[in-house]
Amino acid sequence: MPSLVHLTVEDTGEAVRLDVYLADTLDNLSRSYLKKLIQKGNVTIDGQPGTKASQLLQEGQKLTVLLPAPPSLVPSPENIPLDILHEDEHLVVVNKASGMVVHPAPGHQGGTLVNALLYHCPDYEQTGDDSRRPGIVHRLDRYTSGVMVAAKNQSAYFHLAKQAAERDFERRYLALVAGEFPEERGCINASMGRSLVDPSRMAVTGINAKTAITHFETLERFQVACLVRLTLETGRTHQIRVHMRFAGHPMLGDPVYGMDSYDSLGIDEELMAALEQLDGQALHAEKLGFTHPFTGEWLSFSSSPPSDFQDALNALRNLKSDNK
Repeated sequence: MPSLVHLTVEDTGEAVRLDVYLADTLDNLSRSYLKKLIQKGNVTIDGQPGTKASQLLQEGQKLTVLLPAPPSLVPSPENIPLDILHEDEHLVVVNKASGMVVHPAPGHQGGTLVNALLYHCPDYEQTGDDSRRPGIVHRLDRYTSGVMVAAKNQSAYFHLAKQAAERDFERRYLALVAGEFPEERGCINASMGRSLVDPSRMAVTGINAKTAITHFETLERFQVACLVRLTLETGRTHQIRVHMRFAGHPMLGDPVYGMDSYDSLGIDEELMAALEQLDGQALHAEKLGFTHPFTGEWLSFSSSPPSDFQDALNALRNLKSDNK
């Protein structure tokens, strides 16, 4: 059934857009979905319809949001191929493919990792507070591939979610970024929040921001790009992608925070073709470590980057070899 949500705008330090405030306040609802609700008149401000997503709010205003009934509160099992790295009675570790959405949300009701887990793991239970993402204790962006763990029961969910929240997971990524970091190792400590120019994106900012820290290690340099290993100290939305852009080395293949074109790199047709076939950002979660919630054993899992990432990396290595 449809539901009503009543909100009172809290002090944000400055005027904030209606769609941004709702996206930050209401869990698991995208700005595009909320914008449609606003346009339909499903959101009122002090009793009057709010018809523009860009309308600025002030502290103390009363909002009412009419949320339509969701198509399904419980995801259904779907026979979607999964690369399972480990499974026991408490948890399952997978190598998520690039392009796979982690859990159902408006615009992605099916075809997600959760739908696949429900099919492949008959003992998978409804865990956590959100029926649309049972067992999901951490996420990867749609076009980020790599290692993820999901809980199969409530006890495992509690212990794994606690580790994730307290940053006890070991999370390591590989990425291909434009240009070369001069340093062998370094740290990007730059707070993040929603972009004031485009609220659909995250940005390095000091306004309504949260601490964000990314450690990097340069593994290979190719003049026009480099291969880096990244370790998260915090886990903000799009953190690695935003920090790489902020550092002047946007991620190759990134449709949101990357380069508009590769023309400025001055590369040949072969390398251009390899970069253009990247399936989203060249970012791969290569390693995940955590403590097993019941045995107390430290577990660590790794996976190799997908073929499009590897093809781009090989093309960059060929370029380096040709230039010697």
